[in-house]
Amino acid sequence: MVIRNEAISDIAAINEVTIAAFENLAISHHTEQYIINALREANALTISLVAEIDGQVVGHIAFSPVTISDGTIGWYGLGPVSVLPEYQKKGIGKSLIGEGVSLLKKLGGQGCVLVGHPNYYKRLGFQNFPKLVHEGVPQEVFFALPFTENVPKGIVVFHEGFLAKC
Repeated sequence: MVIRNEAISDIAAINEVTIAAFENLAISHHTEQYIINALREANALTISLVAEIDGQVVGHIAFSPVTISDGTIGWYGLGPVSVLPEYQKKGIGKSLIGEGVSLLKKLGGQGCVLVGHPNYYKRLGFQNFPKLVHEGVPQEVFFALPFTENVPKGIVVFHEGFLAKC
């Protein structure tokens, strides 16, 4: 497996991977591919990585800036992260997350937040912080991974690209 930055030639494959990854998830609104495209069009994809096996894109992850009401800067939203269903549960998502977090740290990032499944993200070091919230989202599915001792307190707002519907 190779993890690398997305290229323009990967956009169609990223859309296909994202659609397939979320197709059967009941919790999905099935707008993830539109979110990625909206973030890309707004130049808000700080990091966009693909996982490739034998020349085929099988996974993708996006990171974009978030704002926090306490004024803390340098935090990013993780997501969407997508892996083709036939390649899931093989460590590809974990590898994409690990590489993305490493790159965020190299860029001077202070931390990362996401909305996701507790059993999965807790294993990767993400935690719930009661004083860091994303309005309208249950606290048990909103996670943060601070890169320093400082954890912000306030309301997190993801980039407006997350409102994309088509």
